[in-house]
Amino acid sequence: MATALGTALVALTGCTSSNAQSSDDQGETKQAEAAVIRLAERHAAPRIAGADLEGRHTALADFQGKIVVVNVWGSWCSPCRAEAAVLEEIHREMWPRGVRFLGINTRDRQTKAARSFEQTYGLTFPSLYDPSGRLLMQFPADILNPQAIPSTLVVDRRGRIAASVSGPMTVSGLRSMITRVLEEGT
Repeated sequence: MATALGTALVALTGCTSSNAQSSDDQGETKQAEAAVIRLAERHAAPRIAGADLEGRHTALADFQGKIVVVNVWGSWCSPCRAEAAVLEEIHREMWPRGVRFLGINTRDRQTKAARSFEQTYGLTFPSLYDPSGRLLMQFPADILNPQAIPSTLVVDRRGRIAASVSGPMTVSGLRSMITRVLEEGT
C-alpha cells in the first residue's frame, strides 16, 4: 500500500516538482547539478525516431557525431513553459560549437497545441511528437523517468548518454552540463 501510494505521488508530481531545483531561505531557485556520467559507464542512447511536429521524419541518428541535447516537454507543463527560453538561448549559443537540440513533445493529444507552444516560445529546434510516451520508454528508467517532465539529456559525440537532469534547467546549469561534455573532445 505504501509503495503504491508513493508511486502515485511521484506520477502526480512529475511536471510540477523535481530534484533539479530547490529553494533557499531567500526564495531563490538553485539549479541542482546534473548527473554527468563517467565515460566508462556510458551506454548508447536509444535509436529514437519518428515524426516531428511538422510531420517530417526525424531521428537522433540524424545528428551522428554531434553533441545532442534532448529535452522532454509538454505544452501542458508549466515548468516547461518557464524553461523554453533557456533552451532556445542555449540552442542558439551552442549551435556554432556543433551542439544540436532535439525535443520530445509528450502527452499532447494533438500536434496543434505543441506547435503553438513552439511558436509562442520561439523554439527553432525540431521536436519529435510522442503523445503516448512510447519514445520515452526506450530510455533506461534510471536515466529518464517518463513521469518527470521536463527532463534533459546530453548525448555525446559517440551517441552515448553523457548527462541527465529531471526538472527545468537554468541557463547556467544547461550551459555547464553541455560544456562539460564539449570539453571531453572526441
